[in-house]
Amino acid sequence: MNAHIEILSIAVVVAVACALPGTFLVLRKRALISDAISHAVLPGIVLGFFLTENLSSPLLMIGAVAAGLFTAWITELLTRTRLVKEDAAIGLVFPVLFSVGVILVSRYAGNVHLDTDAVLLGELAFAPFDRFVVAGVDMGPRSLWSMGTVLLLNLGLILIFFKEIKLSTFDSGLAQAQGFAPGWIHYGLMTVVSITVVGAFDSVGSILVVALMIAPPAAAFLLTRRLEVMLLLAALIGALSAVAGYGAAAVLDVSIAGSMATLCGVSFGAALLFAPGLGLVSLRLLRNEQKLDLGVRMLVVHLSHHGTCGDGESDEDECRRDHLTDHINWSVPFAEKVVNAAVKRDLVKERQSVLWLTDEGIDLARDAMTG
Repeated sequence: MNAHIEILSIAVVVAVACALPGTFLVLRKRALISDAISHAVLPGIVLGFFLTENLSSPLLMIGAVAAGLFTAWITELLTRTRLVKEDAAIGLVFPVLFSVGVILVSRYAGNVHLDTDAVLLGELAFAPFDRFVVAGVDMGPRSLWSMGTVLLLNLGLILIFFKEIKLSTFDSGLAQAQGFAPGWIHYGLMTVVSITVVGAFDSVGSILVVALMIAPPAAAFLLTRRLEVMLLLAALIGALSAVAGYGAAAVLDVSIAGSMATLCGVSFGAALLFAPGLGLVSLRLLRNEQKLDLGVRMLVVHLSHHGTCGDGESDEDECRRDHLTDHINWSVPFAEKVVNAAVKRDLVKERQSVLWLTDEGIDLARDAMTG
């Protein structure tokens, strides 16, 4: 398999594997726990190496997962004291554990290939060189097999326990009343997050793991409120960000992981701006539309108060287009927009700059005044 295809395959598998549990972390408002776990696994890896003196031992994975679960447990314990908030608890726990790992590496494993920079940044370009060989047959990159297994594990657990995870995420009280044990579900989710983080950071680094676990689900959250669709969108956005990031890295000759993390941020930024209904642009347009509609209602009420119904005496000075800025205290551009909108909706007619209400305008004015 071509090295470029292998790198892309690893990146896409990692992106989807991270997006699935990341969606539930975002919904539970615990997205930063993934950052804490990605840093706090280092002492678990170091302690596992001290016991085995073998970087390929599965005990390193077990130690890392245990460190991740310990991080989630101690964070939860601090939060339950109600003396510190969860974000503060995360900020207290993971720097301490990561620092312990750095101290252990620098003090006792200085001559061993346990590079804290590699843990943080990773290097996807080197992932294809670590091959998975069975009986002399090259099966492909080891990272692709390990993260493929993690992806299948995540997908399988979500499919099997979808109802329980969904209910405990949105209403933990109801989940407990129905006997679903939300506490166990929480720590089960933290186990999945720990396994995903540990499986991924060797290839892509903890920074990209955090980006893939938070940004695509956060973008998907802005695009839909259906959980099933949100999971699919998060996986798709993560995969597309990985592919686009690799392309950008090749063109600009920059870090692959850094480029992918940047594209994750760009994807979230695009959703933040243009998401239907919730994006900043959509909200601005909606507010402008509501403001214009309110202006039209104010206009027809103003005209109705001055008898401009087309069939009686009226105060023309109060109802001239160019005098609205004085009588209703509008800016000239906004007054023009309101009048044009009212004329377009056939609520108001205009003759020689004097405005009067149509039958539809009279009905709207009555509705506006009666509530």
